Amino acid sequence: MKFFESLFEGALWNSRFVIMFAVVGSMFAGFAIFYLATVDVVYLVQHALHYASANEESRKLLHDTVVSHVVEVVDGYLLGTVMLIFSLGLYELFISDIDQAHGTKASSKILVINSLDDLKSRLAKVILMIMIVTLFEESLNMKLSAPIDLLYLGGSIALIGLALYLSHAAEAGGKGHSEEDEPKKAEGSH
Repeated sequence: MKFFESLFEGALWNSRFVIMFAVVGSMFAGFAIFYLATVDVVYLVQHALHYASANEESRKLLHDTVVSHVVEVVDGYLLGTVMLIFSLGLYELFISDIDQAHGTKASSKILVINSLDDLKSRLAKVILMIMIVTLFEESLNMKLSAPIDLLYLGGSIALIGLALYLSHAAEAGGKGHSEEDEPKKAEGSH
């Protein structure tokens, strides 16, 4: 019976390697998004080179187009970053620590992922940034035809500010507090 239990537990534990599909797929999706954004940058630079020689009307149109495309590129790079963080995080959580990354300054900023909650939190912050960039992009194209439109824009900016504040407050609140502190607090109250 012990043999079958050991065999089953080994198979169960090794089933975590199925996560490699998600790791590799996320990594390639991130690379694809980085490629798309970089191609957009190349075209953006090519169009921007004509800015000085354009007439005033064309220059205004080109300016608006370039600013809009820059926001799209930032959005693309942020999404590519999400995919890479997701890929690295899944690998670290389910497969193994990435030996080359640990001990470097970059790993202390990127790979502070000890649980699925850490991974979700890190991804949520980047997704929030993507949403902010997307709102900014939409606001560039927004035509303010009535006073209520300006109110909507101001309200959306206020909500973004609130979301940023709450995400930073939650992060700051989680830093100075750990479950290890709970018994100490309980002992001190007696």
